[in-house]
Amino acid sequence: MKISLITACYNSAGTIRTAIESVLSQKGVDVEYIVVDGASTDDSIAIFKEYEPCFNGLMRWISESDAGMYDAINKGIKMATGDIVGILNADDMFESENTLAHVVEAFSSGGVGERVDCVYADIRFVKDDLQTTSRYYSAKHWKPWMLQWGKMPPHPSVYIRRELFDQYGLYKLGYDIAADYELLIRYLRMAKLNTRYLNECLVRMRMGGKSTRGWKSFKTLNREIVRGNLENGYFCCFPMLLPKYFFKVFEFILPRLGIK
Repeated sequence: MKISLITACYNSAGTIRTAIESVLSQKGVDVEYIVVDGASTDDSIAIFKEYEPCFNGLMRWISESDAGMYDAINKGIKMATGDIVGILNADDMFESENTLAHVVEAFSSGGVGERVDCVYADIRFVKDDLQTTSRYYSAKHWKPWMLQWGKMPPHPSVYIRRELFDQYGLYKLGYDIAADYELLIRYLRMAKLNTRYLNECLVRMRMGGKSTRGWKSFKTLNREIVRGNLENGYFCCFPMLLPKYFFKVFEFILPRLGIK
């Protein structure tokens, strides 16, 4: 079972090495690595060229203008040839060298006549040392109905069978922050894909993502979550999203207590 792993990036020379080396470290799995760069003006392209030979033909990259992150991801999906598609952000890294092997195992965990369509797991946000956990984002208790209330499994932990993008569509480009959220409403709530939760952390993320950059991002994110639900036939309004922030507090507190 082959995984097509996509990294969408722009001027990410400061972090992309960590992501690429994380992919190279994976053991016991067939990985096709696709990097979609938005015409960077820093040293990103030189870094792609440096690492490309290390993948023995299994790394492909393009650098051209795009309409944003989700457009870049869509390009990567169209380039993909693997059985499974996953996304690794340019400033993220895998938790261990066995991460993708565990993902493949989870896809193979269905019983006789049962096919797993999507796997999701946990992630953790780390400090500058890339080891100390600031926030642990667990999907252990997540259920599809929670999408209507602002809760989604962490997107960097989500892996989906490639042919399903042809069936249910790509990421919508009219969203600035939450096209991933809208896609999961379509896939996991409406289409009711057969999912497996993998009870482990898959990805370490640096703090400061696009959806957490202040009040403006907060408003945009929640407006788009409401929109994504409404467009897919599920009632949603801003007050319904507020309780998730109460539970999010524990994602910061529990790691300090040594609890996941």
